[in-house]
Amino acid sequence: MATLMQRLQTFLRSPKGQKLVQQGRQQLAKPENQARIRQIMTKARKR
Repeated sequence: MATLMQRLQTFLRSPKGQKLVQQGRQQLAKPENQARIRQIMTKARKR
């Protein structure tokens, strides 16, 4: 039985996984999402 990490690596190498990674990168490039991430990180650091 494959470990979770092996299964994840296999998925990320697949065409479907590559498409998902590309969509994530596009979303992270948007300024509004970067601001949202900064807000979340600030809240997390205060705790």
